[in-house]
Amino acid sequence: MTFAKALPVTSATLAIALAALIPTVFGDYYTSFCTEIAITVLMLSSYRIIVLTGEWSFAHVVLQGVGAYTAAILAKGYGWPFPLTLPAGALMAATVAAVLSYPLLRMKGFYFLMGSFGAAEAIRLLWRKIPFFGGTRGLSNIRPPYLDLAGIEIDFGDPGNFFYLTLAIVVCCLFLMWRIESARIGRIWRAVNQQDVLAQSVGIDSRSYRRLAFVVAAGFAGVAGVLLAYAFGSITPNRFNLNFALYLMIWSIVGGTRTFYGVVLGGIILLGFDEALRFAEELRPGVYGLLLIGVMLFCPQGLERIFVPLVERLRGPVSSASPDPSVTETQQ
Repeated sequence: MTFAKALPVTSATLAIALAALIPTVFGDYYTSFCTEIAITVLMLSSYRIIVLTGEWSFAHVVLQGVGAYTAAILAKGYGWPFPLTLPAGALMAATVAAVLSYPLLRMKGFYFLMGSFGAAEAIRLLWRKIPFFGGTRGLSNIRPPYLDLAGIEIDFGDPGNFFYLTLAIVVCCLFLMWRIESARIGRIWRAVNQQDVLAQSVGIDSRSYRRLAFVVAAGFAGVAGVLLAYAFGSITPNRFNLNFALYLMIWSIVGGTRTFYGVVLGGIILLGFDEALRFAEELRPGVYGLLLIGVMLFCPQGLERIFVPLVERLRGPVSSASPDPSVTETQQ
């Protein structure tokens, strides 16, 4: 394996190893906070799948909520165990996204963004008005997972154990997303974004591929929603409101969406920044506004722009001089 190919694997392995030390180094509070970071990184990475096709959506956080509500209802009302509620939440979020995609993806750009906002508000209204979903108070008393493996009992109510569970699921999801993006379908998503007319001229149905991206992203958002429901033990409609959708966009822009690790980097840094502003809630919108303006003026490709030259230099001059392989291969 060449150094260029070994670099991402080595970096990911080192990051996972360092993350695994968190419960042994920090207390329960910061371990739970790192669990929230891991879930948000999963959300940002799934959101990037939509951005790859050139769209931005307000509905993604609501689709995370669909996964969370599905897990909460199945666990509380029907006693489903965690291993079943996890895929059920992902499947339900993907199904709702598939239904929404038919009217929404008849639009593009600004109109798609506004359409996704309307769809998100409609779903949140259902959660608030229908008693089955708990109304404005939402659903609470969601018990943490519990596992009994041949006499070995693991209580995921312990913050450290739940962190390891979340880390394992998030790493698996990130690996799947990385493989999807590296495959032909990922290159087509980029081509649809960068050269939509050219892609259609060679027989690519861009709307179908944008719909597929919307549904796949929702499935991973559903997984994040299930983890969120168990992490906090309760969910409310306000947890998936417009503010969170805007923060998701800001984190993506500030971190950068060109590379896979840009959103991961942005999520980790900005959630730490967000934690530092916890005791100054009233200042948070203004600080975020200034941060967004500064990044768009001086580093429009996000924080990843600072690290891309370093990574390309480590990989060697060939990768930086080569044309975008996604576009080249799709054109062929």
